[in-house]
Amino acid sequence: MPIERRNPEGLHATPGYHHVTVVEARRLVFLAGQCPLAPDGTIPPTLPGQTDQVVANTLTALEDAGATPDDVVRTVIYVASGERADLSAVWDRLTGSALGRAFSTASTLLGVACLGFPGQLVELDVTAALA
Repeated sequence: MPIERRNPEGLHATPGYHHVTVVEARRLVFLAGQCPLAPDGTIPPTLPGQTDQVVANTLTALEDAGATPDDVVRTVIYVASGERADLSAVWDRLTGSALGRAFSTASTLLGVACLGFPGQLVELDVTAALA
């Protein structure tokens, strides 16, 4: 199924994502916010470790739905920090991961005050489209 990614003239340049993602899908996949919880319920103590666990969890959830990073049409990344350096570090780690292709579509990166679990620093919201 073709996914059309566009950056219309008149909008700012992006660091890899596209402003507009267009798809005609027969099936949509909405993942719950993927948290950095390991299967045993623990959360890695560092921002890079949490980002890696979010990637692993998201890949597992996508696979369960029969989807891959290439099928992702929208992401929203939440980072519990007001520091641009932390947001940039998460973006760079995500785009350099096995999930990286997912972030070439419509993506939003937000710094937030708090996430759902004690010590949680990263969460990822993903939508995929399947033929």
